[in-house]
Amino acid sequence: MASSSSTPSEGAATPARRGRVRWRRTAVMAVPAAAVGATLMVLTAQGVLGAQITISGMPFVVTADKLDGQGFEQFGQLDHMPDGSPNAGNTGGTELVVVSAIRHATLTNLCQSVDLGGINLHITAGTKAGHPVEANNLTTDSSDITGNASFDNIEIGGDASTFTKAGVAGRSGVFGQQADTVLINNLRQTNYATTAVKFTLPNLHLNFSDSAC
Repeated sequence: MASSSSTPSEGAATPARRGRVRWRRTAVMAVPAAAVGATLMVLTAQGVLGAQITISGMPFVVTADKLDGQGFEQFGQLDHMPDGSPNAGNTGGTELVVVSAIRHATLTNLCQSVDLGGINLHITAGTKAGHPVEANNLTTDSSDITGNASFDNIEIGGDASTFTKAGVAGRSGVFGQQADTVLINNLRQTNYATTAVKFTLPNLHLNFSDSAC
């Protein structure tokens, strides 16, 4: 769902890269919340300097029929590739992402795919009724998220360094939102990273496929 840009069509190639992110430029991103309206997320210069992990720079698609989460936070950051990464393109090795953190999440009919250049590494799980994917302390770093979302007790506009709902703190000065719960139907993400303390994937199936999620 996991911590962290245009929605790829089904089976499409890797999305076109954005222009290079400049350190002192204020960046504006749309926070996905289709059911409650769009929220603008603004990152200050200090707020985008941190990075959680070193990313490959290869985006991957995640879809789910439903994501149900307890303890939700969302804010922005920059993710970094290693020096000299062949995936850097004209980005300077950085990707501007939305970090979504969820203390406990269940996902129904999960699909993940990454385009390896003509063939996709394809993963499915949680496909049987009553046996969803479960994740504890899930974070996703995303460049694009769509779906139909609803929140309980949402707080919009807080400083990410003060967030407590998911147990993850962002950088000081970063605009974000947090809520007691999040429900997203027809979820689709373009991600650069996913982390979880525990990830349970019933009915896991991993294969190479001509089809993407």
